This record gives sequence, structure tokens and C-alpha cells, in this order.
Amino acid sequence: MTAGWSWDYDGYEPQRERLAEALCTLGNGRFATRGSAPECAAGPVHYPGTYLAGCYDRLTSLVAGRSVENEDLVNLPNWTLLRYRCLPDDGPPGAWLHPDSETLRHHDVHLDLRAGVLTRRLVFQDARGRGLRVTHIRIVHMGDARIAAQSSAFRAYGWNGAVEVESVLDGAVRNAGVERYRDLDGRHLTDHRTGFEPGGVAWLSCRTVESGIRIAMAVRTATRPARPAREDATGDRTVQTYRLPIGPRRSASVVKTLGLHTSLDRPAGEPRAVAVDSAARAPAFTTLLSTHKASWQRLWEQGELRVPGEAGRVLRLHLFHLLQTLSPHTAELDVGVPARGLHGEAYRGHVFWDELFVLPYVTLHFPEVARALLMYRHRRLPAARAAASGAGGRGAMYPWQSAGSGREETQELHLNPRSGRWLPDHSHLQRHVGSAIAINVWRYAQATGDRGFLHSAGAEILLEVARYWAGAATYDAGRDRYRIRGVVGPDEYHDAYPDAADPGIDDNAYTNATAAWVLARGLELLGELPEARCEELTGGLSLDREELSRWEEVSRRLYVPFHHGVVSQFEGFGDLAELDWGHYRDRYGDIRRLDRILEAEGDTVNRYQASKQADTLMLGYLFRPEELGDLFGRLGYTLDDDVWRSTVSYYLRRTSHGSTLSSLVHGWVLARQKGAQAWDHCREALLGDVADVQGGTTGEGIHLGAMAGTVDLVERGITGLEAVAEGLRVAPVALREIPRFAFTVCLAGHRGVRLRMLPGRLGVRLPDSAPAPLTILLPENRRGTVDPGQERWFRLG
Repeated sequence: MTAGWSWDYDGYEPQRERLAEALCTLGNGRFATRGSAPECAAGPVHYPGTYLAGCYDRLTSLVAGRSVENEDLVNLPNWTLLRYRCLPDDGPPGAWLHPDSETLRHHDVHLDLRAGVLTRRLVFQDARGRGLRVTHIRIVHMGDARIAAQSSAFRAYGWNGAVEVESVLDGAVRNAGVERYRDLDGRHLTDHRTGFEPGGVAWLSCRTVESGIRIAMAVRTATRPARPAREDATGDRTVQTYRLPIGPRRSASVVKTLGLHTSLDRPAGEPRAVAVDSAARAPAFTTLLSTHKASWQRLWEQGELRVPGEAGRVLRLHLFHLLQTLSPHTAELDVGVPARGLHGEAYRGHVFWDELFVLPYVTLHFPEVARALLMYRHRRLPAARAAASGAGGRGAMYPWQSAGSGREETQELHLNPRSGRWLPDHSHLQRHVGSAIAINVWRYAQATGDRGFLHSAGAEILLEVARYWAGAATYDAGRDRYRIRGVVGPDEYHDAYPDAADPGIDDNAYTNATAAWVLARGLELLGELPEARCEELTGGLSLDREELSRWEEVSRRLYVPFHHGVVSQFEGFGDLAELDWGHYRDRYGDIRRLDRILEAEGDTVNRYQASKQADTLMLGYLFRPEELGDLFGRLGYTLDDDVWRSTVSYYLRRTSHGSTLSSLVHGWVLARQKGAQAWDHCREALLGDVADVQGGTTGEGIHLGAMAGTVDLVERGITGLEAVAEGLRVAPVALREIPRFAFTVCLAGHRGVRLRMLPGRLGVRLPDSAPAPLTILLPENRRGTVDPGQERWFRLG
């Protein structure tokens, strides 16, 4: 499927078309367009979609007798649509052509990862041997984030005549890319206006229904040979029709150049006027292509990870989609990390906790972008405070699913496709998202040395999350411990105890341990703040000695349950029934979504020791073994290597991997402890979207957290890379299948630090521009220094 810097699909297979559309999406960090065939509107096989970062809208739908609100990332008008047919001199007009036509003889899709260029080639041939070759080339410009373009070339074989082409700008679109959302209202665009301007420019303006975001698209269509267009416009659609002479020695081409502007953009401007101006003034396609490639080259220089072999090719695809979703343009926007990228409508485009897996890479390569993503959370701090207050607490209670406003966007109902039933959704009880945000704040500052952020916006986030946890913990005199009740852990399967009337479980180990970590870091931060800033914060937040004393106590006395010598996922997990895993695998084969299988049978996964994804083992992903031991030691527990190995082994046997993040975390944890199954899990994480291991979900949008996480697994997981006060700590773990790689990072104020990993050796190069030498902390208390302009090699093991 892949070779070098390309990602290719040979032949036309309708059943894989949506997967190819998602994996061939093009974007620039501001907006993205799925890699759909230009000839096709939305239908059972094809789903064109264009999505603008941060463009959300809320609608109310009647579902299962209840009014349900859904806020979605809006599918924008389709600018790529291009219809064409042959008009031979010696016969009647042909039918409109598309990949599903009976006359299709050849079809291939080529994605150039180095240049961000998508090429689709089609050959049609009728019963008389008359052929038409069509080549589409598409870009979403990485340099000018307002622009995209599509060039289509036509060549005839065995006939003369003309090709009739309709260049369409289609506003009659809706959010309909996810089948299980079919009962939700998806018509987010209204007040359509259309028109034409001189120079072949068609425009369409509209607004979102509830959020009122004004959107304008303008498309300049240019043909070769140049021909006048017949222009037709309806309320939500423009059509420019051309008849282009064509023959064996006479080709024709059509170029569509898009200008996109909205009321979200800065500086402010009337969207239609700016979009029309952008489209009209855009350079010719050859110039756009050249500047676009140059922009990608600069991006790869800063962001690339070089890994040889097949793993490296997949990692490059993962990086490509990460850079398209979160590019340097993202630093100018008020957006978070969409869990499914800008590639489709799964999860409604919402922001979850996936930034926990995404920000480490972004921080190491594009720290300005990481800072902007954290500022998205800071701007929604008032909403998180209001949520905590509304729940009777204090501090900041961040939502499990966030979108535009920062309020909780988790659905109240979700559909089980197996049973067809709409069921209550309690996943909003995943309060651990607040800890993920606080961890990202701390580790961003640690990696970049950006104490200005940590002492300002970062401190406000971290301290308010700590305050929430201190208030959410209740004292249990019988255990002489603090407990956090009524939550849902990362596992997500267990949202209640068997036969319980109320949702939630108690004392999720991951939730409690990370809450204790946040409280300890909050106290540490207050201790390092300049006196004036500390007084400002404690005064503004009304933090007194009594409350801080409670933080200290809770951070040392939170309850973490154990059973049979392992850490319990939550209180009572070890008392649940054991599942007959063999029975369900024999009966269903793929049991990743075990919760849906059991519900369709009239059962519930709440009864069993069965996890959807890594939960307790997430602690081994976030913390090095010695860090984890210290964290549990602060809580008064012993977590040595034997207990942790037993815990890992216990949950490996009881996890269905119903999330793409699960294999990633298990692979990371096993690699750290040199587990025999490490590569099996790493490989599944690599192939999660490429092979669509979740059974059709990738076509609805890629899994950004898993993609970024696989890259981070190499950069930080295998190297043990960590910025600390003394310098750069490395603690490599050998993964035989990825023995050598290289990447360049920004660390602790140093830009352009080049690391090369070989078996048993690590090379570190510091650029001439580095402000100071860099200390390298190695295993066995060894250390070395790299001077500016120098490369040094260190022995490992």
C-alpha cells in the first residue's frame, strides 16, 4: 500500500472508499477536506466533507422520545464537486462519469506525504473503445490557510468532441457522516446566498443555525482552453458549466481555487468579500502548488521523525495527519484537540482527553502550538468553574467532551448499533479529564522552560483543578482515607455497580492517583511562585491556609483499592464475576466492543472484570516506574516492581481493547518493562487506522490520539526522554523492531536539538545557535555535556 513518502490505493473498492477518504484528507491546521472523489456527492459510498477548526453548532433533536442537544463540528459546503461527461462528435452525449460508472477501467489514488498533494487518476472506456483519462490534483494550502485548490485534467482516446464540465459549489450539505447519529438533526447551515463575480468566481455564503458563525466560500474556476461559462445559481448552489474541446492530441483542464473566510477569523472582515478577494487574487495553480510544497518542506524539517522500514512509513502517515490537524496555523486559533482530527464527524468533532497523548509530541516540536492548545482550556476555565459550582463543588470541573463554549457536550443518550436501542450515557462522569489537563500544563512547562505560562494561565488551571479534587474527596473514618465516589474511569465500560440505581463507581485507582498528583503539584507550584504572584493568586482564588492544609492531607490520604496483590481498577472490581472470554471470542470473533455485545444479549459489562481499554495501566503510561512508586509511597502504599508486574499481567488478560488508545498504552507499558508482548500491542496501535481495526470507524475520522501516541512512543517511550531541571534525561528501553531512528526537538529553551538512536548508542547534536551547553543525564547516574555546535555519542547499557 505504501512506498517511501507515498500512500497509495490501487483499484476502486467501494467498501473501502470512506477509509481512503479519511486517510487521504488534506488540511492545514485551520480547515481540512476529506479525500473524496470530486465527481461524487454524499451517499452510501462517498462522503465529501470540509471542516473548519472550532466551527461548532448546536441543534436539538427528538430521540427516543426525548429532546437531545448535540453540538457538532459543522460540515461546510462542498467546494470540490466537479461533474463531467463526454460529448463526442459522432454520437449522443455520454452519461455523467464517476468512479461507480460501469465504464470505469482504472482508478488509483496517490497521496504524497512529503508535499501534501492528493492525486486521483481515472480511466473510462465505453463499448466502442472510446476512452477518457482524468487526473485530479488537490491541495489545501499549508502556507496560506485560507486557500485550497483542485486541478482536473482531461484527455480523450479514440474520439474527438468536447467534455462538458460542471464546476459546483454545493451548500445543500448536512452532517450525515456517522450512521449511528442518523436520528440527530444534522442541518447546521442556513441563510444561504449565492452569486457570481467577474473572472469566473462563484460565491456562497451562509451561517450556522445556533452559533451564528458566518461562512463564505468563493471558488474561481479557470479552464484551458479558456471558455465562457453558463452560470446558474439557486439558493444553496452555484453551477458553472463549460464545454471544452478535446481529442487525442488536445487535452483540457479545469482548476478550482477556493477562498474560505468566516466570522471566526482575525482580523475581522465581511466574510463574502474576503473570500471572493482571496479566490480572485490567488496565484495560478502551478504557483500555489510550488509554495504549498515549500511550506510542507519547512514543516517536515521541524516535525519529522525518521524511522526506517514499514513502521516508519506508517508513522510518517500518522505524523502527516497530526500536522494537518494541528499546524503552526493552529497557534492563531481558539481551538482544542479534536479527537478525530478534522477528518470526519465521529464524536461530533469534540475535544476529549486525547491531548494527553497529543501534546507531548506537539510540545517537543511546535511549542507555540502546544501553548495555544492549553490556552483553549484556560479560556474555558470560567465554564469549568461554573460546572463545579453547579455540582456543589469548588474549583474547576472540566467537561469530558468540550466543543465551542466549554460546557459539557457529552451526549445524554448513545445508540447501540447491535441492539438498536438508545441507552443512557454516563461517560460525563469521567472527571479525570481535569487531571489530564493539569498534567499537560505541568509537563509543557517542564519541557519548554516556559515558566511565564506556568506562573500565569497554567497556574490558574492547575490550582483550580487541584481545588476541585480536594473538594470532591470525602473522608471515610472507617478507612481513615479520603475517597472519590460516583465517577467513571478511563475504562468507560463500568459506569455503575451491578443493579445499582445510580451511575458511577467509587475510588477509581487512576482517578484517585492522578488527583493526588495534581494536589501535590499544586502545592509545589505555590511554593515556587514569586511572592507577588503567589499572593495575587491565593488572594484572587481565596486560597487560605486551612484549604491548603486540606490539599496536603488529601494528597497523602486518598484511597487506592487493591485486591489479590494487584491494584484494583476501582473499589469492588475484584468482586465482579469473571468473564468467559473464550466463549465470546468463539461466538463473536471481534469482541472489542464487548459492552455492545452484552447489552444486545440483555446483559451488562458492569457485572464482569472486563475493561474496554487501559485504565489502571494508564498510570504506567503517564509515570516512570520510580515516579509511580513515589506517588503511591506518598499515599502510604507500596508499589514495587513485583506488584506492578502482577497488575499489568492481570489487566492484560481482562481487556478487550475497544479503543485505539488501549493497544498504544499497553505497548508503552510493556516496552518499559521489556514485556514479550510489547511489539504486538505497538504494531496494533500502528495499524489501528491504517487497517481500520475498530471495524469501520476510521472512515468517520482518524484517531488523532492514537496516531500522535505512536510517534510519542518512539520519541519519548523508547528513549525515556524527559526534560528536567538539570538538563535532558534519557533512559532508553530497547524495542528490537525499531532499533534506529532520529528526530529534532525543542527542549528547555534549546531549539533544534537532534537525537539519533542506534543499538546501544545515542547521539545528541546541539545547534550553533543554542544559548548554552546541554546536560545529558544517563542511566546509572552517568552524565555528559553537549556544547553548542557539537554532536556527542553516548553508550547505552
